[in-house]
Amino acid sequence: MAQTLDSATREALIERVRFYRELGLTEFYRRPVDAATLLVEATQAAEIEDVQEQELAPAPIAELPVAGSGPEIAIPPRKSFPSHTQALEVVPSGDRAGALQLIREEIGDCTRCALHKGRNKLVFGDGAATARLMFVGEGPGADEDAQGIPFVGRAGQLLNNMIAAMGLKREEVYIANVVKCRPPGNRTPEPEEANTCSQFLFKQIDVVRPQVLVALGATAATYLLGQRQPLAGLRGRVHAFRGMQLIVTYHPAFLLRDPRQKKEAWADLQMAMRELGLKGPNR
Repeated sequence: MAQTLDSATREALIERVRFYRELGLTEFYRRPVDAATLLVEATQAAEIEDVQEQELAPAPIAELPVAGSGPEIAIPPRKSFPSHTQALEVVPSGDRAGALQLIREEIGDCTRCALHKGRNKLVFGDGAATARLMFVGEGPGADEDAQGIPFVGRAGQLLNNMIAAMGLKREEVYIANVVKCRPPGNRTPEPEEANTCSQFLFKQIDVVRPQVLVALGATAATYLLGQRQPLAGLRGRVHAFRGMQLIVTYHPAFLLRDPRQKKEAWADLQMAMRELGLKGPNR
């Protein structure tokens, strides 16, 4: 017997369908479904934080990481770090959570750069220590600084939807940033700040050992690849990175400002899906 959707469930499902339509994903919602099937879809959608229509409107610069403001940002390349084999031995999957905790303890109550002066909470990382897919952004925003978790603000809500469109849950991936403390006014981290903090990001990457790493925005791409190029020159291909595959795409904050680029971002994520053997929500 068909079930009736309550208003909250229906709203969640409508939001998910709208986002998928913007990405050009249509097959999953064109198939005939009954209310029971819709409930299953909506339950999955409920695990993703709702993104209201206001996300499509331009947001004040102070609310969003500057790295996502456009693909033209160019910053000095990072200092070089040891290769993976020089950095540490491969950590067994069962020990990776503990290894990440050791890195967090090494960071401690960090005062290595000036960013600590305005910090509320240090934002280390979030997700599965054994993730096959890892996202790297620029740095925490106001919501992240308040909660101590990366990508929990409006850009994070959009990232959650992007992850769901790939057929994954946020808990199945790992998320971190180039810097662990919020830059004042969400400005781009200074090279000294990013280079000081990047060592810990590289240690996180070497512990998690994802099959695919996705750089979100120009700042992440620059400090991971050590290349100072416009985002357009780095997107659209798979980069070799420390024995992993690295894909560059737009920062979710940029997509909030220019939703027309969501299809381009989806094309980037589809490359990651092919590398991972994912088929999307209907896998």
